Amino acid sequence: MLFAIGSYLWWAFATPLYFKAFKEVPVVELVIWRVMSGLPLLLMLLFFRGTLASCYKSLRTRKTLLLLIASAFLISVNWVVFVISVVEDQLIASSLGYYINPLATVAIGYLILGERLRKLQIVAVCIALTGIVYLTIDLGALPWISIVLPATFSLYGLLRKVMGVGSIEGLAVEMTFALPLCLILQWWLVSSNQSALGDGNFFILGGLLLGGLVTIVPLLLFASGARRLKLATMGILQYIAPSGQLLLATFIFHEEFARTQAIVFGLIWLAVVLYSVDAWRSRTITAEPGLD
Repeated sequence: MLFAIGSYLWWAFATPLYFKAFKEVPVVELVIWRVMSGLPLLLMLLFFRGTLASCYKSLRTRKTLLLLIASAFLISVNWVVFVISVVEDQLIASSLGYYINPLATVAIGYLILGERLRKLQIVAVCIALTGIVYLTIDLGALPWISIVLPATFSLYGLLRKVMGVGSIEGLAVEMTFALPLCLILQWWLVSSNQSALGDGNFFILGGLLLGGLVTIVPLLLFASGARRLKLATMGILQYIAPSGQLLLATFIFHEEFARTQAIVFGLIWLAVVLYSVDAWRSRTITAEPGLD
């Protein structure tokens, strides 16, 4: 329980605060260093666990290789958009997106995997869509951060489920795929004098080197918690992260939380409650003797 709560609290507070502290650094460079400083840590971890060789054996299968390339693209987009939401004072939009995430997962399961939707799930998804439509009308534009984050992360989860590769092993392979592009982009930033490293600021250099640690630590905590807790418990705890982000955005970053946001979040919270009740009921019924 402590491992799981720790991971969600990290994603709620530590990760946004880290990116906020380095908001003067180009967004692309922040993501580049998540990979460049994170991959060595992952490789060392896999080496000491004795799973480094087996990690890359999955690439022998063409299907898994293509799925990992696609998942690497999706998680990269997700990271970039999240960093943008922090540095551009749009963390409330990010929080909304991660509240929507489980509902997006349900919708993708229905659309792509042909999974059946229960009545409460249908109602929850419709309420969430109503909230997004209302926000779009009020803003006069699509709330792209609140849409892209759950869309990319839900599709990422779908691909990881299909390929059956461990979370840490999969992330190491994804970062390996992203590394050549990151090196090219970093070289371009430096050569065009757009890199934050050009100032010779040791604070920024140290911060960028910590990017991998900021990325890896909550993942390890999450994996440790997920192995020991029931899925239903993890499902409830997942709302710690967007709730913390909302509190951080409102009370620390002083982002606007006006009437529109209150209405939209109210609709999303109602959808989340219905979704959680349905998940609890379905697991209770499944657990009864004589039922599969």
